[in-house]
Amino acid sequence: MKVGITGLANSGKSTIFNSLTRLGVPTPPYAATSGEAHLGMAKVPDERVDRLAEVFKPKKVTFATVQFVDYIGLTKGDPKQNRSVCEFVKDADALVQVIRAFQDDGVVHPLGSIDPVRDARTVEVELILGDMELVEKRLENIALASKKGTKTSAGEKALLEKCQAALNDEIPLRDIEFTSDEMVEMRHLQFMSIKPQVIVLNIGEDALGTEETGSVCREVDAVFKGSPRVKTIALSGKIEMEIAELPADEARGFLEDLGIKEPALNRLIRACYENIGLISFLTVGEDEVRSWPVRRGSDAHTAAGKVHSDIQRGFIRAEVISYEDFMSVGSLAAGRDKGVLRLEGKTYPVVDGDIIHFRFNV
Repeated sequence: MKVGITGLANSGKSTIFNSLTRLGVPTPPYAATSGEAHLGMAKVPDERVDRLAEVFKPKKVTFATVQFVDYIGLTKGDPKQNRSVCEFVKDADALVQVIRAFQDDGVVHPLGSIDPVRDARTVEVELILGDMELVEKRLENIALASKKGTKTSAGEKALLEKCQAALNDEIPLRDIEFTSDEMVEMRHLQFMSIKPQVIVLNIGEDALGTEETGSVCREVDAVFKGSPRVKTIALSGKIEMEIAELPADEARGFLEDLGIKEPALNRLIRACYENIGLISFLTVGEDEVRSWPVRRGSDAHTAAGKVHSDIQRGFIRAEVISYEDFMSVGSLAAGRDKGVLRLEGKTYPVVDGDIIHFRFNV
């Protein structure tokens, strides 16, 4: 799973990236127009894994992960630079759009003032314009091929025209209904406005939990007209990076002083995970307790392939117990005795939090 971090320059994208990945990439106070893309991994926080590790005391504990990519910011009205930005995140499963809401005279805003609603609209428009350009070029190529007598796909042309109509009305493709066949047909085009988004309102330290922040979040939400594929989270990138740099025990004390249960970045990672459409199933034992990502709606046979291709190839049955049932009965043996650990076949739809042991033979 890959998530691209986007936004205007000097919005705090790299600060958020550092907080997620602890890679410490430079965060200059000026707007960069070139540079290298940065890739990093973040664990998906899951209390279930922590509690299961306390039960099994395994040699190893492994969390599901999400890969994040950070690059230079988008620029209003600069299609050339924006194309280069999109090139680095076009294969991402989702986007994190960082919107600046903090005041800092030492960090210049590229549009001259702090206005989160304007910035959210600006980035949305730039993504739509980029997709429009892509559609127009593809339609031109199809028309040219047709004139030369080259056979083209009537289905692709109709799909592109459907996308063009929406984009011309400034409707992002994530808000358009597409059939499963259409989604397969357009996959190679790697549109940007079709990707689910998590909007990060990057606020100042003194704005945490204030009514003003809540009001700005609602105004930003309104830009996306209640799209179910867009979620908004407010956090202070500066505070989150400070927390990420602390040892675990000091970080807990810092959070307690702030009256916060967990870092806001945990919510951000989970929001990305859920927005991509992922759930986690769990495997347990003395060697390892681990969470595995799988698409919501996937069957047990697909889940087996996440663990190992041999397990998928030789799949016999899946022994399944929900996390809640396991914690209630206390062990796998008790789960069998009480009938809450059951055998399932290949087509069983995996549920978030299922603890699964795969029986297989190769």
